Amino acid sequence: MNSLNSSYDGMKENLLTLLAQKAYRFGDFSLASGKNSSHYVNCKPISLSGPGLLSISALFLNQIDKNVSGVAGLTLGADPLVSGVVMLGAQSGIDLSGLIVRKEAKGHGTGAWLEGPLLPKGSVITVLEDVVTTGGSSLKAVEKLRNEGYLVNRVLAIVDREEGGENAMSKADLDFSSLFFLKEIVERAKRL
Repeated sequence: MNSLNSSYDGMKENLLTLLAQKAYRFGDFSLASGKNSSHYVNCKPISLSGPGLLSISALFLNQIDKNVSGVAGLTLGADPLVSGVVMLGAQSGIDLSGLIVRKEAKGHGTGAWLEGPLLPKGSVITVLEDVVTTGGSSLKAVEKLRNEGYLVNRVLAIVDREEGGENAMSKADLDFSSLFFLKEIVERAKRL
């Protein structure tokens, strides 16, 4: 168990360095939340790379409760996260389904909001997110999943910007945790 914990700690340290090198930028940015910030984190260069996605998936999978039937998230940021966790779960003997929540209902066919193998109503789903600022994207995904009859009680993120997301999740009766806080990435970037 000790070597398992140390390998996860090492994986987390390496991921923090990757995020600081390839995902973090300092400047003047408008965020999806509508806020302006001098700090920007785009996790896609990491989550769409083999080593980055493997690390993220392993760290997320380690935090998913045994009663969870699936993982889900809002497209596009969560697409690789959901796929990576489902695949690594299968390789580890953990049966998880993945659901992608569309930003708008499908404009043809069934008009579906969700893509993936639909689970029975009442199934427990954990929502995955790349970066949380106010929590709006995560809450949109949670709302769509709950409307379909799923039990969503947890959101896992790569980065928490600590700008209200955790409070918004709490108000929606959600447990929220992240692998990193923005300030950790900023500090690591300063040392590189």
